[in-house]
Amino acid sequence: MNPSILVNNVNKSYKDVVALKDVNLEVDKAELFGVIGPDGAGKTTLFRILTTLLIPDSGIAKMAGYDVVKDYKKIRNLVGYMPGRFSLYQDLSVEENLEFFATTFGTTIKENYELIKDIYVQIEPFKKRLAGKLSGGMKQKLALSCALIHRPEILILDEPTTGVDAVSRKEFWEMLVRIKNEGITIIVSTPYMDEAGICDRVALMQDGHVMEVDTPQHIVKKFDRNILAIQADDMYHLLRDMQKYEFTHSIYPFGDTLHFISNKNEETGQQIQQYLEGKGHSAIEIKSIHPNIEDVFMELMVRSER
Repeated sequence: MNPSILVNNVNKSYKDVVALKDVNLEVDKAELFGVIGPDGAGKTTLFRILTTLLIPDSGIAKMAGYDVVKDYKKIRNLVGYMPGRFSLYQDLSVEENLEFFATTFGTTIKENYELIKDIYVQIEPFKKRLAGKLSGGMKQKLALSCALIHRPEILILDEPTTGVDAVSRKEFWEMLVRIKNEGITIIVSTPYMDEAGICDRVALMQDGHVMEVDTPQHIVKKFDRNILAIQADDMYHLLRDMQKYEFTHSIYPFGDTLHFISNKNEETGQQIQQYLEGKGHSAIEIKSIHPNIEDVFMELMVRSER
């Protein structure tokens, strides 16, 4: 089976800034694929190439078998795109925005209403309200409805949950799973590592480079280092002192703890406890934990920098 999305050695630069470096990806039909990485990782540049808004400097990108440069008109009819910034007409109502996008693609709200029903029903009571007057979560649902109204083969979502509250984020990802079950391929970018676990597969990106592509479970399973979660009375000085510790491979904040990885396998919490007590720390807590996908991402970053 040919992939819905194919990216082969794609590069893109903006003058002296390299945005994408030899990016390779394949996304299968009806797959929910996540592109995970911080701001500046190259996610938006990649998505703009896939939606034919940018031309790559080199390499090949195909959507449903069509080349993003040669066949851009065909691709624009089969793709639904939700950019990172709210880009609908703020002086049109909810209903008017949806009607506009349906008409643009030669369809009607009625024809594809079943596809967007679960989403649109939540904002339909406000269908006469101007889009610019909606809350963040409602804007998000309207933008997704407009991207889906022509029943696209591929749905591209650029950081759709950034700036949205936790409840709306959860609801949004539940909607994406239902849309995937309709046979639509979805590629979505996010800076939130916790959203990676919902995807079928993910690509971890940093500085325009894809560091790893696999299922979230396999990515974590391949992680071969012990992690210690460390707390103390003064977290700022704890971080500074652990950065100076001779056996530190990596140390970084994670919630209300620091995640520590040693540069030698036999390092123990007791040795670290003694070191920190010698530095004047108190209320020290050290425990071994299981890695998550953010730990893997941080480790891959450390390796890429060395």
